[in-house]
Amino acid sequence: MDLQLNTKTALVTGATAGIGLAIAKRLVAEGAEVVICGRNQQKLDAAVDEAGARGVLADPATAEGAAALVAAVPDVDILINNLGIYESKPFGEITDEDWRHFFEVNVLSGARLARAYFPGMVARDWGRIIFIASESGLLVPPDMVHYGMTKTAQLAIARGLAANTKGTRVTVNSVLPGTTRSEGIVDFLRSVADDPNAPEEEIERGFFAKDRPTSLIQRMIEPEEVASLVAYVASPLSAATNGAALRVDGGITPTIV
Repeated sequence: MDLQLNTKTALVTGATAGIGLAIAKRLVAEGAEVVICGRNQQKLDAAVDEAGARGVLADPATAEGAAALVAAVPDVDILINNLGIYESKPFGEITDEDWRHFFEVNVLSGARLARAYFPGMVARDWGRIIFIASESGLLVPPDMVHYGMTKTAQLAIARGLAANTKGTRVTVNSVLPGTTRSEGIVDFLRSVADDPNAPEEEIERGFFAKDRPTSLIQRMIEPEEVASLVAYVASPLSAATNGAALRVDGGITPTIV
């Protein structure tokens, strides 16, 4: 299937590894000109080489970093807000600084960039903004309340911004992955496992049995599986999909949510 992306420019944040890198690679394969950003020059260079993209050293989790990124890339057709962090922490131990940090990285980074690029998309009468949220935005894990809060906020921003696209060919959507195989995921699963020293496969099985029992596939999602959906939503073929929260979560979230 030709996704008709060969004339489009895309910016993918948080793309030096995991879901973001997989998205960047897929968009490049579909013919798009792709820009990725990162905070670490060595990791950014490696991702640029792997994806065949252009790299910009900038951190949109800060106002200064977002401004530098927009200055380096003034206009894009497609904005993929993928930058995000996560951790498991008991609610009573989540500090004020934790709440602020998670909101700054997971929410404000995307809001800043959407604010910068949205007017140009509307003026050109074409654009795609996609927030990479999470099933945790609907089913907030009790040990990741601060993370879930940020993912719910992303859904709200995406839906509200989509309402501002009425009558244009600009769309704003969210994609909600479930637990996805990515850099650092093994350490995360060990941090919540009953036996952190168990083999990796056993820890994964135990996590889904105990912490994600509603998953229908009972396994981690591969980054490329998320990237396939994102590439379609980013394409002209998805013109009738707007203001949607699209799940690629392995069936974790009940349809009534």
